[in-house]
Amino acid sequence: MQKMNDFERVLVLSPHTDDGEFGCGGTIAKLVREQKDLFYIGFSSAEKSVPPGFPKDILKKEVKEATQILGIPEEHLILLNYEVRDFPNHRQEILEDMVKFAMDIKPDLVLLPSPNDTHQDHQTIAQEGFRAFKKTSMLGYEIPWNNITFYTNAFFMLSAEELDKKVMALRCYKSQHDRAYAQEDFIRCLARTRGIQIGGDFAEVFEVIRWVIR
Repeated sequence: MQKMNDFERVLVLSPHTDDGEFGCGGTIAKLVREQKDLFYIGFSSAEKSVPPGFPKDILKKEVKEATQILGIPEEHLILLNYEVRDFPNHRQEILEDMVKFAMDIKPDLVLLPSPNDTHQDHQTIAQEGFRAFKKTSMLGYEIPWNNITFYTNAFFMLSAEELDKKVMALRCYKSQHDRAYAQEDFIRCLARTRGIQIGGDFAEVFEVIRWVIR
């Protein structure tokens, strides 16, 4: 059985600031608590999608607050500036960025969007992420409002405290509070559902994209 101790350097690929927290915020909190070396890359602060009344760069501020709550060191938060909904036009540049990060960070686990995620930016990160990190264990996180199909074949059990950390991190995204999927009851109910599936209280679920046993 693969155990937490088998992972030392973990990389989260978040197409837009907040996707990482929605998909695996509890797992991030768990890995940080286990003193793993965790890095977070946000590829876009989605300035074109910011609701009226907020500064265009608000998501950069919010992701810094959210990742701090989860325990990610400030120097391990990397923010890029790709335009939201335009990732497919920048595949090669995104791949080249990822290859560089693969060499610099040398993760032994990568958490990224599911290959079955229908959002064009998420698809690009999933597809180019596979190319860049194909020698590394990879898990695809769940974004249920974007998934037509999702294979629930890997679970991270969460404590109540780790789920609370996820909820608190997502509260930092005040610019996203009007979105139905950002509501706290949904976040908690989904974690409860995934926990019940494996005989626990709370969990986050992933698709196994690649599993490397050395």
